[in-house]
Amino acid sequence: MGDRPLLLDGGLSTELEYRGYDISGQLWSAQLLLDAPSAVVAAHRAFLDAGADIITTASYQASLEGFARAGYSSATAQQLIRRSVELARQAIDESGRQAFIAGSVGPYGAMLADGSEYTGQYGDISLSSLRDFHRPRLELLAEAGIDVLAVETVPSLLEVEALLLELDRLGHPAWLSLTTQTSPVGVLTRRDEPAAKAFAMAGSAASLIAVGINCTDPVGAGAAVALAADTSGKPGVVYPNSGEGWDTVRRVWTPASSSQGLLGDVDGWVASGARIIGGCCRVGPAQTRALAENLA
Repeated sequence: MGDRPLLLDGGLSTELEYRGYDISGQLWSAQLLLDAPSAVVAAHRAFLDAGADIITTASYQASLEGFARAGYSSATAQQLIRRSVELARQAIDESGRQAFIAGSVGPYGAMLADGSEYTGQYGDISLSSLRDFHRPRLELLAEAGIDVLAVETVPSLLEVEALLLELDRLGHPAWLSLTTQTSPVGVLTRRDEPAAKAFAMAGSAASLIAVGINCTDPVGAGAAVALAADTSGKPGVVYPNSGEGWDTVRRVWTPASSSQGLLGDVDGWVASGARIIGGCCRVGPAQTRALAENLA
């Protein structure tokens, strides 16, 4: 990371949805690794053409356990996780641009497909079980040649601890990104825990190149990434969603809570220590292009 912050892509899954693909199943965009790989390449290309320096693989929902629940064998699951990296690399090669590949690692709740990645309410799950869940995908993505692991949308301190232990064991460059909420008492995890505790834990992780937040409302992003960078002592990463909400019962997007938008405080994010900046759900190539112009 140099003088200029690196530009991350936007919401890959919602870009695929915008292009007419059905991602409503339990595998979300990971289903397209099997059914429509060319669509994944095209979506990556759209973000690259808009100026992204980093593209994230379509592996957020791609876990061995998740594929098993959908009826796929372990061998097929491993093949598809590797394919997510191959498709990202193909998009970069076709674009003719230099870019990094971030291997997306979603939380345990993403596999459950019940919205619990936004609450951290996983029931009675142990630290060792969370480590066992995350380990295979982390290893597969690293072996497939990604530049950095994007460990993202983490909702709780317990899952942060599990991931940090696995990242320390693996030793591959990674960033850690929580999904947070802002309250009168400060920045919290989605389980209502002090996010500063998670960021402090991340500060001692040698493999982490950045610490921050994603898939949170842009309004709260500034305070959260500032806390992440200050508490961890590491560069910040910030990629909020569009500000719209996701109704897990009706499975529809709800209006944004503010008209601030993604570009509301980019200069403030940079001043707070953010060195990787992008968008998450409902942030498309047009907003990525606007970010690129803002950061130029």
